[in-house]
Amino acid sequence: TSGCKDRQAFMTTYVALLYSIILGEGRRLVMADLKEMAGELGLKNPRTLVATGNLLFEKRKTALPVLEAKLEKAFAARFGKHIDIILRDADTWRSVVAANPYPQEAAADPEKVGLRIMRQPIDAAGFDTLRRYLGPNEDACMIDGNLWAHFGDGTQKTRFLSAVTPKRAGIGTWRNWNTVRRLGEMVDV
Repeated sequence: TSGCKDRQAFMTTYVALLYSIILGEGRRLVMADLKEMAGELGLKNPRTLVATGNLLFEKRKTALPVLEAKLEKAFAARFGKHIDIILRDADTWRSVVAANPYPQEAAADPEKVGLRIMRQPIDAAGFDTLRRYLGPNEDACMIDGNLWAHFGDGTQKTRFLSAVTPKRAGIGTWRNWNTVRRLGEMVDV
């Protein structure tokens, strides 16, 4: 043997969330193309979850802003459009999943529980402003810099989702509980 430890032991699993998969009118990102791009960047074991802009991969531990910038630059070069990409490592993603403040609601109807993963936390004043858009059967809270919401009447009727824009809240992207949970399962595969 060479005396080196298993190189895989030094790899970290990352969850990458794309803000949008719309590339232009009538043109959506194909997940196979996203996986191919990741492979060309040297990211190991790229895999996606459904066709909603969720990518998992392994790489040696890297600062998230550096890796986000690298992915965004490669994405723009390959697909002709800038898309914000937010990363979390596997340990952080497990914490996000465990932090769900609406477990009973998520068990009853996972489509009514949403998470907006934020690049930078929303400040308290900004969150207070956003809360004004919540309907009577809705709730929202901030946990570890991310925005959780429960939409008691469903997401089709809420004003809150359209109020949480990058201009008001900063860069972030929404995922429903099914997606959050399934990504949590995938980080351990």
